[in-house]
Amino acid sequence: MKIPTLLLLGCLAAGSAGAEPGPPIVVSGTVADEASKSALLERLRTLYGPARVVDQLAVGTVATPANWNEYVQRLVGPNLKLIKGGQLKIEGNTISLRGDVASEAQRQQIAADFAASLNPTYTVNNGLRVAVSEQGVLDAALADRIIEFESGKATLTPAGTEVLDQMTAAMRKLAGVKVEVIGHTDNAGSRAGNLSLSQARAEAVKAHVVGQGIAAESIAVSGEGPDRPVADNRTPEGRARNRRIEFKVIQ
Repeated sequence: MKIPTLLLLGCLAAGSAGAEPGPPIVVSGTVADEASKSALLERLRTLYGPARVVDQLAVGTVATPANWNEYVQRLVGPNLKLIKGGQLKIEGNTISLRGDVASEAQRQQIAADFAASLNPTYTVNNGLRVAVSEQGVLDAALADRIIEFESGKATLTPAGTEVLDQMTAAMRKLAGVKVEVIGHTDNAGSRAGNLSLSQARAEAVKAHVVGQGIAAESIAVSGEGPDRPVADNRTPEGRARNRRIEFKVIQ
């Protein structure tokens, strides 16, 4: 005997406020009876609005796991509206999610919430993707620019402050994400002195972004000194590139 199936296909995310209804969500598969079908469609229409739900759901003879309809009702909830594109597929005790979400934290939270709504006989396959990588947000904001400091000091220049303010704006978009600020230097002077300077500059960057409202606990700092050059220290241009601050998503 077949198992019950449910496939939601389309843009599962909510439409924009005040805009026309979003693209259709096609509901297909096979459930055990008309009552199950009606309850599921009502749940979807309440969540998304009647205009978005396209009914292609069939009723047939299926071997339904215990409390299957109850579990499906739990899964068809607000978390789905965080997913752009893709699908939710339920085949008996196997749940598969696909589509794009805004962050890695969101991707993991949705899967965790799904798992917590089910009993241990269910399997959740998390195929969600982060639409734009969190690291990509930081890299795009920095755009290969240098956060400048006064020579030999951990004091930001006006130009360095301007770039860092733009980085702070990017970090506000990554709520719940932990970022490591890593200081680097060229190889001029002693290694010990450069390690100390790179650490102090990373600390100065943290102090600045925290002063702009970024949570202190979301920022880790480290100083690598001259140990990780990205350019040739034998040229002025190379040394300038090596004197840098790196922003790395670590959680």
